[in-house]
Amino acid sequence: MNGFFDGFLLDHIGTGEATLRVRHGGSGPPLLLLHGHPRTHVTWHAVAAELADGFTVVCPDLRGYGGSSKPGDYSKRAMARDAAALMSALGHERFAVAGHDRGCYAALRLALDHPHRVDRLAVLDGIPIGEALARADARFAALWWHWFFLGQTARPAERVILADPDAWYGLDPAGLPAEAYADIRAAQHDPATVHAMCEDYRAGLRADRAADDADRAAGRTVGCPTLFCWSTRDDMVELYGDPLAIWRDWAPDVRGVPIDSGHHMAEENPAALAAALRDFLRDWVP
Repeated sequence: MNGFFDGFLLDHIGTGEATLRVRHGGSGPPLLLLHGHPRTHVTWHAVAAELADGFTVVCPDLRGYGGSSKPGDYSKRAMARDAAALMSALGHERFAVAGHDRGCYAALRLALDHPHRVDRLAVLDGIPIGEALARADARFAALWWHWFFLGQTARPAERVILADPDAWYGLDPAGLPAEAYADIRAAQHDPATVHAMCEDYRAGLRADRAADDADRAAGRTVGCPTLFCWSTRDDMVELYGDPLAIWRDWAPDVRGVPIDSGHHMAEENPAALAAALRDFLRDWVP
């Protein structure tokens, strides 16, 4: 299992609202991996190879991203519905889920909206959208200004990005195998995908924040064991001091593991991330 998704199947599976491109393989308890922006499922290639011995690993493109369809609703609640339907279609009624970046918001929403389906939750390099926006200050605006640029409803972002996607995204071919680089770069050059990725951020500032705020007001929390991993060379600690403390308000049974990497931890330190996930899931039986 050392090659690019060796032994994995590539499918397109309908969820009722969208059609998701998905790779799945391995054997054992089901583990769903949700990528972030501006990636596709191929960001998980090395982590999937590490975990396929022991887990059935499912790696979809989120709706709007990569080879998945673009149905028009990019809220994390819609992405969570997709994920639940996808796992049902593959025969997995209960499963673990790990999400990175925008995928961590979809994973959180999946655990909150479908608690009877999710046995374990891992959130990577993010805090809930509602918390991030409630805490947004000048430092946040300086570091994460793209949230507000991409989130503008006047849609200037698409014109800027598509003028030179390579310059905008800065995808480094040296950091990825050729297959992964080609897949992600093709998505970043696709106008429909770029638009959908911007719509993801527009939903984040509106529908997703409203959903998080409603959960906080209702006192709703994650009921399953939760893992929070953060990149030590990203800005989680700079922004929040102790981001694990924020997650304790959302997931009472949470533990934290730092990963020695920049933001794209699945690409930069897949061995450490896979080890953290394997340890977290060690005693889990769905």
